[in-house]
Amino acid sequence: MADAPFLAYGRQVIEDDDLAAVAQALRADFLTTGPRVAQFEAAFAEKVGARHAIACSNGTAALHLAMLGLGVGPGDVVIAPTLTFAATANCARYQGAEVVFADVDPDTGLMTADTLAEAMTRIGGRPLKAVLPVHLNGHAADLPALKRVAEAAGAPLVEDAAHAVGTAMTFDNVPERVGDCRHSALTCFSFHPVKTLTTGEGGMVTTNDDALAQRVARLRSHGIVREPADFVDPEIGFDGEAPNPWAYEQQALGYNYRLPDVLCALGLSQLAKLDRFVERRRQLAQRYNELLPALAPLVRPVAQPWTSRSALHLFVVLIDFTAAGQTRRQVMEALRAKGIGTQVHYIPVHRQPYYRALYGEQTLSGAEAYYARCLSLPLQAGMADGDVDRVVGALGEVLGG
Repeated sequence: MADAPFLAYGRQVIEDDDLAAVAQALRADFLTTGPRVAQFEAAFAEKVGARHAIACSNGTAALHLAMLGLGVGPGDVVIAPTLTFAATANCARYQGAEVVFADVDPDTGLMTADTLAEAMTRIGGRPLKAVLPVHLNGHAADLPALKRVAEAAGAPLVEDAAHAVGTAMTFDNVPERVGDCRHSALTCFSFHPVKTLTTGEGGMVTTNDDALAQRVARLRSHGIVREPADFVDPEIGFDGEAPNPWAYEQQALGYNYRLPDVLCALGLSQLAKLDRFVERRRQLAQRYNELLPALAPLVRPVAQPWTSRSALHLFVVLIDFTAAGQTRRQVMEALRAKGIGTQVHYIPVHRQPYYRALYGEQTLSGAEAYYARCLSLPLQAGMADGDVDRVVGALGEVLGG
């Protein structure tokens, strides 16, 4: 096995039809702000079951656009789980809002109704503008339960679904899909290369609210309005009653968060294969689940909530490093020496120096317990079953050594 290829924890799957789609887009008239953007948005909205989808430059931009769309600003509070990537909290800070970090379940890493309710006790009378549940590792959070708690405080949910494109779930015997926004105002996706489908860099916001969709779409491109019916300055917009063909109005302070046509072409090609990619990830996860009991009790997979049929962006195990007599660094380095890449998802955001300086020291025990044990093993749609056997075998050797 010495010459076996290195297995990263995550990697894109790019096939010949993806290359052909990008090449065709490169030969087209529009490399950006052209027809493939609308095509990708329409196809994605249909796939997840939302009324609207707005493509943008990356997942962080999607989250920021969600905050902009909801009018989050100075003096407001949002609640986000601390067990996530920093962007979930940063998107509110960009707007001058404060972040209250919720703890998570120590075994799943997910924010729960109880941890959300506890976080609400630390708001201190400030207005709660939004709650941002994270579908960690691709596993769906309990949206109905979270919505009940958030709604009682007058706050909408904004789903951080960066890990969860393709995830399905069942609540009250009703099949749903992450992104359909049945319980949330907006859902935000990422198409980074390690995600289940990729556009290189890219993101998407979905919503069922017509006004929110229009606002997010305009803020994605400098807050510019091009529809004559919505112009507010007749001198700029019209020659008599006829609209000026060059006219546009900047009606708000927006950003350049556009996703180019060439990347939307890749997204369309990848989206057509999403079900295959998700099914393959589930098959690989099943193989892990068949083999990992041999390493118990030192190692156990993070369990999926029973409501979630996860797209499995990550395959995470919880390891008792103390009982193994090794640090996580030692385990990761030993695995890397065997050609296996691993990663840690995530350092709790409340422990990051920026947020510690802002809010002081905090103790969130569930997140700390999860972080202390978690390790992301390789999971890619292009992996073979034998690759899983190789990972589990190497992990057993490292922990047994």
